[in-house]
Amino acid sequence: MATKTKGEVKVPVEVTKDKIRDTYMQYCLENNQSPQSVYLFAKQLGISEKEFYEHFASVEAIEKSIFLAFHHYTIQLIRESGETLDFKEQLLTYYFTFFELLTANRSYVMLALNGNKNKLAGLLKLKPLRDEFKSFIAEASEGYEKVQHEKLRKVQQQALEEGGWIQLLLTLKFWMDDDSAGFEKTDLFIEKSIRATFDLISYTPLESVLDFGKFIIKERFR
Repeated sequence: MATKTKGEVKVPVEVTKDKIRDTYMQYCLENNQSPQSVYLFAKQLGISEKEFYEHFASVEAIEKSIFLAFHHYTIQLIRESGETLDFKEQLLTYYFTFFELLTANRSYVMLALNGNKNKLAGLLKLKPLRDEFKSFIAEASEGYEKVQHEKLRKVQQQALEEGGWIQLLLTLKFWMDDDSAGFEKTDLFIEKSIRATFDLISYTPLESVLDFGKFIIKERFR
């Protein structure tokens, strides 16, 4: 356990996963890179390597857990609200809450996902998030209108989960490129993309799909 000196007495400081994550993010921002080894990072924390491995298997594992922690906290906030939300409302609430958390930690997120020239390395940090986000979609869509044929229903469910993940990645990319005050354009992107998605799911594309398409063209090709 780490200790800090208070006068002549060394006071034990509890080291938790959250503490390690916070220190890791701070280290990355101050040094513009991740720690080069577990040994050096454990030394920064004031703990032994053995104590570090009780929480994480590697430095890379911390990186992956940070985005997963954002997801967990988002789900926690949704559940603590006590509101009964349908699938669409849950998804909208998730997006706005999740991106609010990302915005509060934007400097780290940009460094983590843009700091490596290998874009695949950035995506690998999101793999644990992908798995749990898909589980969230599966749970939130429980009871949502499905086609009657069993095989088609399975295909539809897979499309909901995989499509939901792709949509989250697209929104993440849009947010990273967004230069509007308060990231207002990202809020619009979320509203329009989810509305268009649900119209497509319901087989009624209507005006929202065209509206979303116009929005994308305007923002990307202006």
